[in-house]
Amino acid sequence: MSTVTRVNTYVYSVNYVADQLLRSLKDLIREIGLDPANFVDSWKSTNLALTTWLHSRHLERITLEIYDPGAPNVAILVPEFEIVYGDGDDDGAFWVDGEALRYQLRKEGLVPQACRYSLVVFTKPGRPDVAGWGPGSSRSRAGMTRYLSGTAIASPGLAAASGYWARG
Repeated sequence: MSTVTRVNTYVYSVNYVADQLLRSLKDLIREIGLDPANFVDSWKSTNLALTTWLHSRHLERITLEIYDPGAPNVAILVPEFEIVYGDGDDDGAFWVDGEALRYQLRKEGLVPQACRYSLVVFTKPGRPDVAGWGPGSSRSRAGMTRYLSGTAIASPGLAAASGYWARG
């Protein structure tokens, strides 16, 4: 008699990456000097959206658009995570390294306390619907430069590369 056990590691990867994305974003909000309360209040809904779209492989990128309420259509700083779907050639490890992005954002300095933020999620066409989530728009990045930080979150078959957009 033999027993065969099969574990779908992609399900674990999806949950791990979604959790780490949320934690990383919450920490970034706090570290750049803003209040994470609104982000935390929508945690359950955001987690559902992320896990749904990671499972279906429709999630492309998640950004935190920081803006001055006096000019709400223009971003002043945009930390982001780009999703990388693997083919199984990774080492099978689960890990997080958010220090590179945090270090770069610390160099940018704190944003004015009057600033606000919004979470913007980019998905591929045909994504499954998630209650409370629909089409939206992104703020202008005209005059901004994109900086890459490298892989911040990794798991079997799924990873998130970090970077940010900043002015000047």
